[in-house]
Amino acid sequence: MDLPAIPFQDSLTVEGEYVVKMRLEPAKASPAAYHAMLGLESFVNKSSKLEVSLLELVKMRASQINGCAFSIDMHSKDARVNGETEQRLYVLSAWRETSFFTNRERAALAWTEALTLITEGRAPDEVYAEVRKEFGEKELVNLSLAIITINGWNRLAIGFRKMPGEYQPHKIG
Repeated sequence: MDLPAIPFQDSLTVEGEYVVKMRLEPAKASPAAYHAMLGLESFVNKSSKLEVSLLELVKMRASQINGCAFSIDMHSKDARVNGETEQRLYVLSAWRETSFFTNRERAALAWTEALTLITEGRAPDEVYAEVRKEFGEKELVNLSLAIITINGWNRLAIGFRKMPGEYQPHKIG
């Protein structure tokens, strides 16, 4: 059975400019589900015991891979407020080509890419071996949860077209 076409209403043109509209507010549509995501985010930020700088790099890198403009905007602002350098943020998408990142950060970024792109490489043994050199079991589970969380937020933001630009950064910790 063919369904009638639904008009595309996720964007509009105003005075010749392309404007994207947010589809819906997840927090309003399903407060309990949104609260559950916030609980996981709170654990990652406050109880995972992972460095704030590392978490922001992981969040930025996953968001770059996913093409989530809202999260790239948000986490670049948070990273700067929490002491990250412009130079490292500028080269984050090419982190393998620089010497700006520690071995621990490099392992976390490789693990971030492996889990974010899980269908492409199935979390290769080599990447796992490198991340295990830098992270204990509990830290690795917590790092993995941080990656899972940002990927979830990215999917909500992309799916419902959360608009970048208005987020105001804050210091974590």
